[in-house]
Amino acid sequence: FSPGLLVVAGSFAAFRLLNRGLERLVPPPPSARRNRWKWRNIWTSLAHSALPGAHNLSPRRFYLHPELSKDLVGTHPPGAHSLVAVSVGYFLEDFVDMLCNQKLHQSWELLFHHSVVIVCFGIAVLLHQYVGFALVALLVEINSIFLHLRQILLMANLVHTTCYRLNSVVNLGTYVVFRIATLAWMTRWLFLNRQNVPPATYAVGTVGMAIMTPMNIILFYRLLRSDFFK
Repeated sequence: FSPGLLVVAGSFAAFRLLNRGLERLVPPPPSARRNRWKWRNIWTSLAHSALPGAHNLSPRRFYLHPELSKDLVGTHPPGAHSLVAVSVGYFLEDFVDMLCNQKLHQSWELLFHHSVVIVCFGIAVLLHQYVGFALVALLVEINSIFLHLRQILLMANLVHTTCYRLNSVVNLGTYVVFRIATLAWMTRWLFLNRQNVPPATYAVGTVGMAIMTPMNIILFYRLLRSDFFK
C-alpha cells in the first residue's frame, strides 16, 4: 500500500473537514447566503491554492533549472511528493463536492479538468516519477489565488470596488505568466523529452496538455471579456 495514497486520503479528509467548518470561520455575506456550499467551496479552493507558495515553489527555480522537472530520484525538493499527493486529495474532494452540490451542466468543465489533473498527478504519486513536472503544473495555483478571490468578491457583491479592479488586473497578469506560459513550457518539455518518457506516460501527458491548453485559453477570453470589455 503506497504511503502516497495515505497522504491522498488524509488530504481528502482534511479538506472535507475544512469545507464543513469554513462557514463558521468565514461567514457568508447576505449576498452569498443563497449559495452557501459555493461560498465554502471557493474558500476551500483558496486554501489549497496557497499551499504551493507555502512550499516555496519559485517559478525562477523551475524555469532556470528544468532538470528539476525530470523523473530522477532526488531532483525534486524535499516534500514535493507529499505536496503533489495533497493536491490529488484536494482535487478529489472538490470533485465530490461539486458532484454532490451542483448540476452537471454547470460543473462538467471543472469536473473534466479535475479528472485530467487527478490522473496525471496520480501517476506521479504512485510511480514516484515526474514529481518535478507535477510541481511545475502546480505553479498555476499562484494564479488560482486571484481567480478564487475574484469569485469571492463577486459573491460578496463587491464588483464595483477598487479591490475588485486591482484583483482583475493582477489576475490577468498572473494568468498569462503562471497558466499560459507554464502550460507552454510543459508542452515544450514533453516534446523535447519524448524519447526519455515511456509511450503510455507520454500519451497521458500529451492528451492532458491538449485538453488543458484550450480550456485555459477559453477561460482567459471569458475573464478578459467579463472584466475589461463588458
